[in-house]
Amino acid sequence: MSGLARRLGPADAVVIGLSSMIGAGVFAVFAPAAAAAGSWLLLGLALAALVATANATSTAQLAATYPTSGGTYVYGREQLGPWWGFVAGWSFVIGKTASAAAMATTFAAYTVPAAWQRPVAAAAVVALTALGLRGITRTAALARVLLVVVLLALAVTLVAAHLGAGATAGTGAPTVAADRPVGPIGVLQSAGLIFFAFAGYARIATLGEEVRDPGRTIPRAIVTTLAAAAALYTAVALTLLAVLGPGPLAASRAPLADAVAAGSWDAALPVVGVGAAAASLGALLALLPGIARTTLAMAREGDLPRGLAVVDPRQVPRRAELTVAAVVVGAVLVADLRGLIGFSSAGVLLYYAVANLAALTQGSDRRRYPRAMQVLGLTGCLVLVATLPPASVLVGVGVVAVGVAVRLLRGRRAGPRLGP
Repeated sequence: MSGLARRLGPADAVVIGLSSMIGAGVFAVFAPAAAAAGSWLLLGLALAALVATANATSTAQLAATYPTSGGTYVYGREQLGPWWGFVAGWSFVIGKTASAAAMATTFAAYTVPAAWQRPVAAAAVVALTALGLRGITRTAALARVLLVVVLLALAVTLVAAHLGAGATAGTGAPTVAADRPVGPIGVLQSAGLIFFAFAGYARIATLGEEVRDPGRTIPRAIVTTLAAAAALYTAVALTLLAVLGPGPLAASRAPLADAVAAGSWDAALPVVGVGAAAASLGALLALLPGIARTTLAMAREGDLPRGLAVVDPRQVPRRAELTVAAVVVGAVLVADLRGLIGFSSAGVLLYYAVANLAALTQGSDRRRYPRAMQVLGLTGCLVLVATLPPASVLVGVGVVAVGVAVRLLRGRRAGPRLGP
């Protein structure tokens, strides 16, 4: 068993973080969020950004102290104890596995007919895993290309949508009542759904063992990534509300495509598909190594089979990456996209709740941000997960409980190795 090589610089870390955040979520998440919050969508976005900011400061503070693979799995173990670390790591693995399957499914939905979507999504997972097995620098290089494509596509999409703002006749965009009553639960639920699109900055922390000068690079990359993504999401939300309105936005299956179709520059419509496909691939490309690195960290401690802790001569956790790919392919072949998104949000919010609690326990010599930020993040995570669709919460908590039960059973059989 050996360590991973530090090959990623500050620009690489930011690119991987942005690729993870500016994924397919920006092309799809605002429709269900608008269905929950109506004309209060921007408040839901602001709440999601606020909770994400609090979580980001906690993650940055912890990452500066523990610059190794595993993210909050490691932070939870070191600050709170083995059981807390396990809950965080397991929540991350299951939540982000669902995210990876959702990204692969979205990529296929924008590129091939329905009958081919599941096999093409599975093929995308296999192809990107094969690239990842060649080393993390190859992953970062492709992530940079895909990110440029996505940003250009979004820029063209927003310009095209504004050119036709208000010209809704004949667009095919569905219309529903825009001014329906919306309560606090609806706004909170929209924030929980939008958080799905914000959660990518943790990928930087999970790669901590491969970043140069991690104590400086990781905190700066996390804050930079979050600020850039928040600005972009705000621009997208404002455009969709201005062009479609909350009612049609809530009913849309492809909000950005409908916004472009509503204008006078419908020649730009194919650009939306290109952008969504590239965003899905970019997010998937960043997700797969992040899940594998957390799997590697858990295997090193015996919380997952220790055979997954092997690092090959190319400094790649090959067994962990292949195992993650196999599970994601299985999810792609059997699961529904909407269910994957809700399940992912539940797992990731639980993961960040542990991160905030761990950061809250750090002493003044390790503290970079006020404790109030960690209290805000912890409270926000618990509130948002409680307001997600009930099925998502029940399945997410149930899978976490199964993992805890298995660990407890293994601990009883193997003695004290797995911790108290």
